[in-house]
Amino acid sequence: MSSFTHLNEQGRARMVNVSEKTDTEREAVACSSVFMKPSTLQKIKEGTMKKGDVLSVAQVGGIMGAKKTSDLIPMCHNIFITGVDISFQLNEKKGEIYIEARVKSTGKTGVEMEALTAVSITALTIYDMCKSIDKEMIISEITLLEKSGGKSGYYKKRR
Repeated sequence: MSSFTHLNEQGRARMVNVSEKTDTEREAVACSSVFMKPSTLQKIKEGTMKKGDVLSVAQVGGIMGAKKTSDLIPMCHNIFITGVDISFQLNEKKGEIYIEARVKSTGKTGVEMEALTAVSITALTIYDMCKSIDKEMIISEITLLEKSGGKSGYYKKRR
């Protein structure tokens, strides 16, 4: 038997069977940043981007991304998400939009990938909405900040 959890006895990919696991409340928080020209951030704040309200669209995109994670990441389980919240902090001095996603579920497997996907899709949506005026934007530091629930318990990233 293989010691790799996602390989079967023939050494081929498999999805781990989680049916024996206990349902627990699970939560994960991830973050990312999009860096841009100050003029781009100003247009976002003023709501004057040609494509519309960048942060509202990006927020919906991130929520949709969390819900579609198992369609995008090959070995992710399709889980029942009980909540997704995406928040933004704008830093005009750095030309940064800091994104944080909090995803919750009650089930047999964690929501870390859903939180990471949520911030990724949020950041990509911001890029898509602003690329006509700022192709030099940088999406940076997609990171898991914390997670709770399940056998491995609580994790918090050291800063």
